[in-house]
Amino acid sequence: MKDKLMDFDRALELFEPVLGFEVHVELGTRTKMFSAAPNPAHPDFHDVEPNTLVDPLSLGLPGSLPVVNALAVRHSIALGLALGCEIAESSRFARKNYFYPDVPKNYQISQYDEPIAFEGQVEIELADGRRVTIPIERAHMEEDAGKLTHVGGSTGRIQGAEYSLVDYNRAGVPLVEIVTKPIFGAEHDAPELAKAYVAAIRDIVLSLGISEARMERGNLRCDANVSLRPRGQERLGTRTETKNVNSMRSVERAVRYEIQRQAAILADGGTITQETRHWHEDTGTTSAGRVKSDADDYRYFPEPDLLPVQPSRELVEELRALLPEQPVARRRRLKGDWGFSDLEFQDVVNGDMLHVVEATVAAGAAPQAARKWWTGELARVANERGVDASTLVEPAHVAELQRLIDEGTLTDRLARQALEGVIAGEGSPSEVAAARGLQVVTDESALVAAVDEALAAQPDVLQKIRDGKVQAAGAVIGAVMKAMRGQADAARVREIVLERASS
Repeated sequence: MKDKLMDFDRALELFEPVLGFEVHVELGTRTKMFSAAPNPAHPDFHDVEPNTLVDPLSLGLPGSLPVVNALAVRHSIALGLALGCEIAESSRFARKNYFYPDVPKNYQISQYDEPIAFEGQVEIELADGRRVTIPIERAHMEEDAGKLTHVGGSTGRIQGAEYSLVDYNRAGVPLVEIVTKPIFGAEHDAPELAKAYVAAIRDIVLSLGISEARMERGNLRCDANVSLRPRGQERLGTRTETKNVNSMRSVERAVRYEIQRQAAILADGGTITQETRHWHEDTGTTSAGRVKSDADDYRYFPEPDLLPVQPSRELVEELRALLPEQPVARRRRLKGDWGFSDLEFQDVVNGDMLHVVEATVAAGAAPQAARKWWTGELARVANERGVDASTLVEPAHVAELQRLIDEGTLTDRLARQALEGVIAGEGSPSEVAAARGLQVVTDESALVAAVDEALAAQPDVLQKIRDGKVQAAGAVIGAVMKAMRGQADAARVREIVLERASS
């Protein structure tokens, strides 16, 4: 059944949105949070066979005991400091009890009332340059669950599936969950603010070097909480939690959708169910998940097999001294370093391409060239496919593509063909260009022969050129480029055309 939606502007006239976000960051340590099993969030262990990165603890076998990953603790403290949080002198792990097939222990080791970091804030910047401070309630350490794949249904969800497959590779992956306080005053900016906040968290995580933070891989996942209350009402409305939204674009769309959906229900006299909801990228809608449990339902109690985490003040100050610049300051520095106009830089930010443009520049491309590829051809392909541009190609490949143009090996047109091959998984730009025979023809004799043939076929154009009508050369150049299958340098062809016409 399709949800009834209210016009967004009308919804904001009647109701005030209150937001909250829970962002999960997978830490890229080599081993898991509480065991020596390899961590699939580490680059060395991507794309392995299901249920191969496991050990007795991952599988919840009796007698297996957890041991805290010291590097994961350091990463968690660094992230807490970057979020402006206080670092607890002592924090404790707890057991969060619930049954689900991908949690074989029937509990998750997490932190409850004693998190590692608390009371912080993050400054974000909206498209028009306004700055907004997002209050952080806590950042706590925990382990991830496994992954279920539902087979046989039409939606990939458990409803209608014939059976489910479980992969325990992800069970035990180190996580930091960042929880905001309720965010008031977002108003019409609510969808954009959601996107900007998650982007800021990803920027922080990437700059710290603690995670790849690739949303399409699940390295960074956002649960978006939305509630509405009638204008003038003090009491908060009932919230929904849209789970595991896996792209910046989707975070923005999911918040907008929930505001419109909830407003329509409330305006008709209905009530909002406190529940988790699933985001559907293909339809741009949410659907009901499960009724949301309160903390009491999880029966938290201190983890008896782990001691409290008590970082020394020396360690905290050491990590504080290593903190990178904040996202807003970084953006302004990059804009100046790259020499972008306000409009050019905003195109990069609005497209959520700041990190890939930066990586492409770091790989050797000129800033303007990097911007051109990401906000041009790659953005076009991404929009057609409904995906993030960053999932299509690696920044290093974009830099290599531009280098081939700068060296004269490829023209812009040939480079776009090479890019198609890279996106299709045919290899690097150089490999694709070689396999497809895309290199620019540099044999002068071949170019001269093609020009002479084109001039001979168009004697009227030849005469116009000799009469001083240089613009007529375009017809000959076009014929040569067609004959050379676009694999000639148009500027060089023009030079040869004018030279041969005047000889």
